[in-house]
Amino acid sequence: MKNKKAVVLVVDDEKGVRQSFKMVLKDDYTVFLAESEEEAIDLFKKKSIDLVLLDIRLQDADGIELLQKFRELDPNVEIIMVTAVKEIQTAVRAIKLGAYEYVIKPFNVDDVLTIINRALEKRSLLRQLSYLKGELEHFKPFEKMVGNDVKMREVFELISSVAESSGSVLIQGESGTGKELVARAIHNLSPRRDQPFVVINCAAIPATLMESQLFGHTKGAFTGATSTTTGKMEIANRGTAFLDDVDTLDTGMQAKLLRVLQEKEIERLGSTKLIKADVRFVAASNKDLENYIEEGKFREDFYYRLNVFPVKVPPLRERISDIPLLIDHFLKTNARNGKMAKKKFSKGAIKILKQYEWPGNVRELQNMVERLSTVTKGPVIHSADLSGLSITKKEPEKKNLKNAVYDFEKQYIIAALEQADGSKKKAAELLGIHRNTLLIKMTQYDLQT
Repeated sequence: MKNKKAVVLVVDDEKGVRQSFKMVLKDDYTVFLAESEEEAIDLFKKKSIDLVLLDIRLQDADGIELLQKFRELDPNVEIIMVTAVKEIQTAVRAIKLGAYEYVIKPFNVDDVLTIINRALEKRSLLRQLSYLKGELEHFKPFEKMVGNDVKMREVFELISSVAESSGSVLIQGESGTGKELVARAIHNLSPRRDQPFVVINCAAIPATLMESQLFGHTKGAFTGATSTTTGKMEIANRGTAFLDDVDTLDTGMQAKLLRVLQEKEIERLGSTKLIKADVRFVAASNKDLENYIEEGKFREDFYYRLNVFPVKVPPLRERISDIPLLIDHFLKTNARNGKMAKKKFSKGAIKILKQYEWPGNVRELQNMVERLSTVTKGPVIHSADLSGLSITKKEPEKKNLKNAVYDFEKQYIIAALEQADGSKKKAAELLGIHRNTLLIKMTQYDLQT
């Protein structure tokens, strides 16, 4: 698959110069030609221009003034001035006003191509830097992670513990449980917090493009490689690379990433130069990777290098007590984003939602809250409003009375301990039993004492 060609606009009132540039550039770039200011501005507004080759002296315009107009329309466009020897001082002035470089007529083809390639590489890096800065500013530790269930508190404690290390982390959990939020929290609490957090959606990148995406490539490395491109591993240097759906990587790519883990260096496609890449790996999967190892789909050595710090994210059905908190969080978010009054769910509606299995986990709950808060007309969302959601009650497990009583009492004691913030004395008072009786029952139910 070919990369999208960069778009170059040549602005020169000499037809011979325009055609010369077109002959030189047409194989590697999409080229547009303009002989006047009006034509150039019109093309610039209609097309997504990456770079302009601009003559300093046009018959109907001053190149310096046109340079300023281009940069007003797009501050990130790269502009290379085309000048005669006697106009070099004017070219230097253009560079001070934002031009990338200048070329002298008659131009040397290799020199022009080198300058264009460097200018476009600079543009690409600035775009990546802008994106990464936005990522760093947008996400804060635990900002979007909501939960007070004992299982989620354990996850929060584990995140805080592993964040200080540079060891790899393997996050496992069902789809929709918030594995990427866990990864971001680990990064944002780590010493690497001011460095890039680069998301790599392994399932979304075709296998044929994966190596180029991860390690970058040099110009001419393959058909369509019209410029040198920086890979995600290089961008993540000194930061964190999040390998989402890591189970979808083929074993060959797993071996190459294992080398990055071990050697802390990469090679761009088409180059033998080694580039340092001090990257912390955080990977996520919703599959049983140990089964994948047995089936030959996942390298055992790669698994153990990733699984230095394992983190298991519980499904929503195992943290039902967090549903009211999550609903309130999503309602507040929807109200803020949509600039509408905050709605609420009735107790009856919440009771029904707690009886649902939530196969799509937190993501499914979020989508449901967004949909209902939009389509429900009144300020309160009632159980009747849930009728179209195919929410059905869970069937009770078939168990004898003794086991049912055992499970109920155990859960009741756990809930009391949570309410008492772990204080056994307060929990015993809530349960109406002596503290020693509580300790005996905690031992009986294998609860931490």
